[in-house]
Amino acid sequence: MKIVQSLFLIAGLVLLLPQSGHAQVGNNVDINQKYKYPLAFGLDYKSFSPVVQMGTDYGDSYLFNDFSFSAFYPLPAFPTIQPFGKVGFGIFGYGDDILSNEDRFDSRQLYIEAGAAYRNMLSKQLEIGADISTGIVQVYYNTDPSGEGSENVGQKNFITEAGIRVGFNLSYNININFNPMLRYTLSLNNTLDSFDGFTYGLGISGSYRLGEDPDAPQAEIRSLRIDKLEFPAVFAPMQSYYAKNPLTSVTIENIEKQKVTNLSVAFFQAGFMDSPTLAAEVEELKPSDSVTVDIPAIFNTQIFSTEGITPLTGEIQISYSYNGRPAKQSFPVSYDLYDKESLTWDDDNKVGAFITPADSALRNYSSFVRQTCKDYTIDGFSQELQTAMQLYYALEELGVLYQKDPTSPFESAQGNPMIVDAISLPRNTLTRATGDCDDLTVLFCSLLESVGIETGFITVPGHIYAAFKTSVPSKNYNLLHPDKNMTINIDGELWVPVEITLIGETDFLSAWRTGIEEFTAYDDDPSKRQLYISRKSQEVYRPVVLTEKDLGLQYGDRTKIVSDFSGNLDKIVNLIIEDFENDAIARGSKGSYNKLGITCAMMGQYSKAEQAFNSALSLDRNYLSPRINLGNVYYMKGEYQNALRLLHGAEKTVIEGNKESSSSYSYILLSISKCYYELENFDKANDYITKLYEVDPQIAGENSYLTTGGEGQRAADRSSRINISFAEE
Repeated sequence: MKIVQSLFLIAGLVLLLPQSGHAQVGNNVDINQKYKYPLAFGLDYKSFSPVVQMGTDYGDSYLFNDFSFSAFYPLPAFPTIQPFGKVGFGIFGYGDDILSNEDRFDSRQLYIEAGAAYRNMLSKQLEIGADISTGIVQVYYNTDPSGEGSENVGQKNFITEAGIRVGFNLSYNININFNPMLRYTLSLNNTLDSFDGFTYGLGISGSYRLGEDPDAPQAEIRSLRIDKLEFPAVFAPMQSYYAKNPLTSVTIENIEKQKVTNLSVAFFQAGFMDSPTLAAEVEELKPSDSVTVDIPAIFNTQIFSTEGITPLTGEIQISYSYNGRPAKQSFPVSYDLYDKESLTWDDDNKVGAFITPADSALRNYSSFVRQTCKDYTIDGFSQELQTAMQLYYALEELGVLYQKDPTSPFESAQGNPMIVDAISLPRNTLTRATGDCDDLTVLFCSLLESVGIETGFITVPGHIYAAFKTSVPSKNYNLLHPDKNMTINIDGELWVPVEITLIGETDFLSAWRTGIEEFTAYDDDPSKRQLYISRKSQEVYRPVVLTEKDLGLQYGDRTKIVSDFSGNLDKIVNLIIEDFENDAIARGSKGSYNKLGITCAMMGQYSKAEQAFNSALSLDRNYLSPRINLGNVYYMKGEYQNALRLLHGAEKTVIEGNKESSSSYSYILLSISKCYYELENFDKANDYITKLYEVDPQIAGENSYLTTGGEGQRAADRSSRINISFAEE
C-alpha cells in the first residue's frame, strides 16, 4: 500500500508542475531546442507489484525485477517528442519463502518494446515527461504454473506500459530519471493466463545523451566568418548621416556544411549607443555562400562629448540559427572617433552640420545685436540685409578676426578626404574671436539662421564664404543695390555673398563686393564654384547637438555697433537713391520721378520723396499716383491731417472720374482708413476699410486690424501699419 501511495504522490506532484512544450529562457530561447541531443541510451531498473492477484496465490513473497536497455531519438523539429526502442530482461518469482528454492515459482522474461516519450525541460537541470510503449515478451517458467509438473514451460505475452518521469540532468550528457509505471500484461497462450492484468512499479534509470553541451566553450557555434573587417574613422558631426548612410560594409560568409537561417546583423558601440543598430536581416545563407551588408550606426548625443581623437572598439553582432540551434557571434571592430569639430572634405555639404542656429548662446547674442540696432533700421529696406550688416559690425566690435589655420588650411584640406580638417563650432569661434574661412563662415551663417534668415555657403578652389537670402524678388534688384551684378539670383530671389574673412579690415559693402567678385570670377567655369543652401545640407547632415551654455561674452560697445551699421546703411541707401535720381533726370518723365519718390519714402528719405512727387506733379497736375503717395509720406511722418487732405482730394478725383474699380482707389481707401485709425477715429477707419472690402477683399483682409480699435491691437499690428502700399503707374 505504501508503494501505491508513493506512486500517486509522485504522479500528483509532477502533474502540478508548470508544463510547456516550448520552455523559454532569456531572450525567448527555446531550451528544448537549445539543449536537444541527437540520440540517448539508457539503463532502467524497475520493481513491479501486482495491482490485483488475478486468481493466483502469490504467497507471502513476491519478486519482480526488471532491467532494460533503451535508445531515444528526439525529433529534430520537436525534440520534446522522442520515439524509443527498448530491450529488457525480467526476473519474476513468488512463494512463501522467495529466498529458498522450496515451493518457489520462477520465470525469466525477455522482451522488446517500442514507444514514444514526451520530455519537457523546465530548466537545463530539471525535466518532466511521460512514456507510453507496447511490446512482446518471451516468458520462460522453471516450474509449470498449471501444476502439471513440466519444466521450462514458456509462452509469449503482450505488454503495454505507461508512466511518468521526473528527470535530473547532472550534466548535458548524464541524466537520472525516477519513473512510476503502470504495466498491463496479456498472455497470448490461453493455457497460461493467470498472470494477466496490471502491475505497477517504481523505477530509476540513467541515460547518456550524445552530443555536446551548447554552453561549453568548445561547443560554441562559429558558423560565420568576416574577412578583412576594416572600419573607417567616425566623425561626431556626421551623427545624423550615419543613421541613414552606412559607415562601411562587411561580407559575411557561411563556413559550415549546412545552411544558417534567420540572420540578424547589428552594430553596437557601448557608451555611444542606446541599443544596437540593426543593419540587415537575412533569411538564409547556404553553405559557402556570402552576403555583403551595409553597416549604419545610430549614435546617441554622447558622441558629442569627446575631445580630440578617441580610440573605440565596437562589435558587429550576428544572431542566427544553425541546425535548429540559436547562435550568436560577435566580431570586434576598432576605429577612431573624431570630436565634434572634425571632418574630411569629401562632401562640402558637411558644413551644414556645423551651422548651429539652435545654440542658445548664439541666439542670445544675435538678439542683443538686433535690440541694439532696432531704432536705426529702415522699414522699407531689406530687413535681411540690414540684419546681416548689424551682425557683421557687432562681430567686428567684438574683435573677431580672420586667422589662417596653421595645421590644416582650407586650401590644403578641400577635396582631399585623406586630410582631417577642423571647423570650430560657432560658439567657440565667438569666444576665441579668431577663425579661418570655414570657422567664420559657419559662425556668420549660424547667427543669421538664429534670427530666421536663410543662408548658404559658397565654395571655390581653396576658399569658402557665406551667403544669405534677402527675400527680394530678382526684378527689384535695384532696391538692394543699383548694380544688378551685386546679387545672385536663385529661383527668382536675390542672395548676397559676404567675404566674411574681411571682417575687421573693411566695411560690409566692401565685403559684399568682394564676395560677388569671387563668385563671378568663375563665370567662365561655373563648375568650380558651388552655392550650398544650409537648410538642404542639413537635411543630410543635421546640426551638432550642443548643451545650454553661457559663453560669458562682453558683447561690445552699443554705440560703436550702431554707428558703424548706420554709416554703412546710409552709404548703400544713398547709392540706391542716387541711381533712381539719375534715371529720373535722364528720363525726365513723371513716372520716373514717381518711382524716385517711392524709393526715397521706402528708404526713410521723406524730404527727397516729397521733392520727387512734386516734380512728377509739376509735369502733370492730374497725375493721381504722386498725390496718393504724397499722402502716404505725410502718414509716415505722422502728419495725419495733411495726409487726409491729399487723400480725400484724390478720392474725390477718382469718384468723379468713375474709376472706383482702379487699383488707385484701393490704395486711397486703405491709406485713409489708416490715417483715421492713427487719429483714433475708429468709426471712420472702419467705414473706409469696409468700402475696401467691396473693392479689394484681399488687401482689406491683410489689414483687418483697421476694423477694430484699442491700443493693444494697434501695438500688435505695427508691422501692418508701417507696410505702406504706394501707387505706381
